[in-house]
Amino acid sequence: MVDSEAEMLALGARIAAQVRMGDVIALAGGLGAGKTTLARGILAALGLDSEAPSPSFALVQPYDVPEVRLPVTHVDLYRLDDPAEVDELALDDYLLESLLIVEWPDRMGDRLWRHALQLAIEVDEAGGRRLTAQVPDDWRDRWSQI
Repeated sequence: MVDSEAEMLALGARIAAQVRMGDVIALAGGLGAGKTTLARGILAALGLDSEAPSPSFALVQPYDVPEVRLPVTHVDLYRLDDPAEVDELALDDYLLESLLIVEWPDRMGDRLWRHALQLAIEVDEAGGRRLTAQVPDDWRDRWSQI
């Protein structure tokens, strides 16, 4: 359970301490659930000094060293209408050279990588956030450190 923006940012920092090049973090949840806040927590902990904009309009926002300690590509798929449109973004190319944070991964259809850490964020009646994680084998040991 995450009860505040500060707690969501802190969770992002704990996740950032465990990330590696080639990882995928898939953030699912409705509008306003906290996906971008969690992504901002990860990016800040990786060294980003400025506030990361939501990539809703650009769709893909890359961050490179020295801005962050390892390259990160932040992707927001909200505006995609068809999973086939994901191919045009060439996300596999980014995956080779960065950490990939994907908001709205459901828009990918069945194209989400099997090694993706999947976090679903739901807003409860009191305004808190409940997170559910699907932890792949690549993340098992690291997830226990978060």
